[in-house]
Amino acid sequence: MLGLKLLTDPRWANIAESNLEEILTDHAWCEHKAASNAMMLITQNPEYPDLVDELTAIAIEEMQHFQMVFAIIQERGYTLGRERKDDYVGRLLKFNKKDGSRNQAFIDRLLFAAMIEARSCERFRVLSKNINDESLAKFYHDLMVSEANHYTTFLNFARKYSVDVDVDKRWQEWLDFEGELIQSYGTKEYIHG
Repeated sequence: MLGLKLLTDPRWANIAESNLEEILTDHAWCEHKAASNAMMLITQNPEYPDLVDELTAIAIEEMQHFQMVFAIIQERGYTLGRERKDDYVGRLLKFNKKDGSRNQAFIDRLLFAAMIEARSCERFRVLSKNINDESLAKFYHDLMVSEANHYTTFLNFARKYSVDVDVDKRWQEWLDFEGELIQSYGTKEYIHG
């Protein structure tokens, strides 16, 4: 369904589970950044009422996820650490087209968001199926479903509002780029690491 070129090795879940405080901290900040990205898309594209409405709901949901992860951190006696630099996301950002039309930049930002949601969905699936902690496994299963919905929302908006971009062709370029990129990750207790 997601079209990802390379799936995460299930053993990554063991790395994540070996340091739950670290993975939960990273996850919390990923949710925060996802909310910020949705708000930025609204700020830059207020002329699309349906996009404003949908992305407002996504931003709220992402902050609710942040709150849920923070609650888990506190319940377990962990500390929410400082925000981590997300090298994966930084490298994806560099793939965004910046030298084309305003519409091309808008569509690429939607595809960037769809890509992050797709990979997050896939990683949450790996966690839900491979960690021993039953409550966290259920938690990640529920979040996997949410991320899949966000992924399709961003992709559908790209298709709807494209003026001068072949969205399916550009999405394949994103999938190919991410398939190469993700080969460098999967060895750390980060959601995209």
